[in-house]
Amino acid sequence: MDKISFVAILGGLTAILAGQALEGGHIASLIQVTAFLIVIGGTASAVMLQSTPRQFMTGLLMSKWVFMPPNFEFEKQIRDIVGWSNTSRRSGLLALEGYLNAQHDPFTKKALQLLVDGGEPQMIRDVLEVELEAHEHSRKLAAKIWESAGGYSPTMGILGAVLGLIHVMENLSDPSKLGGGIAVAFVATVYGVGAANLLFLPMAQKLKHLITLESTARELVIEGIVAIASGENPRQIEARLRGFQAITD
Repeated sequence: MDKISFVAILGGLTAILAGQALEGGHIASLIQVTAFLIVIGGTASAVMLQSTPRQFMTGLLMSKWVFMPPNFEFEKQIRDIVGWSNTSRRSGLLALEGYLNAQHDPFTKKALQLLVDGGEPQMIRDVLEVELEAHEHSRKLAAKIWESAGGYSPTMGILGAVLGLIHVMENLSDPSKLGGGIAVAFVATVYGVGAANLLFLPMAQKLKHLITLESTARELVIEGIVAIASGENPRQIEARLRGFQAITD
C-alpha cells in the first residue's frame, strides 16, 4: 500500500479546510451538492466522450494503483532469469519447460515459452517488443483519462460558477440573498480547480510512472530471454540486467 498517496490527499484537504477556517469562513459553506454534481458529472461526461468504453473502464480500474501499486519485483526477475540461464547451459532449453507453470505473469510465460520452443533470438525480440509496445500504448491511453479530467474539471468549475451567478441575477430583487448566492456560485470553481490539482493531475502523473516501471520490467524480461537464446554467459546476463534497477531508485 502506498501510504504517501493517502497522506498527500489528506494533507491537501486539511490545508484547504484549515485555511478556510483561519480566514473566519465556515467549512460547511464549502459543501455544495449542486456544485459537486456539475463539476464531477460534467468532467466524467467529457472524459467518456473522448474515450472508448474500454479505455474509460481500464482507466478507472487503474486508479487503485495510486494507493495499491503493483509490485514489480526486479530483483526476483533477475534471479529467475539467471537461474534459467544456468539451467539451459547445463541441461538445454527444453529443461526450462518445467518453469512455465510457475509463471503468473502472462508476458513472462509467453517469453519463456518462445525460448523453450527454440525461437531465434531476433524473432523472440520482435514478437515480445510488439506486444510490449501495444500493451504500453493501451495503458497510457487508459491513464490519460485522469490527465484529461484534470483539464476539464476547472472549466466545469467555471461553468458551475456561471450557472450560480445566473441564479443570483434572477434574485436581484432580494439583496439579502446576493452575498450568500455569490459565495455558493464560486464553490464550483473551488471544486473544479481543487479536484484537478489535488487529485486528477497528480494521479495521472503517478500512473504514468507506474506504467513506465511495468514496461521496464517487461524490457528486462526481453533482454534476459534473448540473452539466454543467444547463449550468453549467466554472469554477463546478470550484469546487464542489473542496469534496469536504476529506474526504480
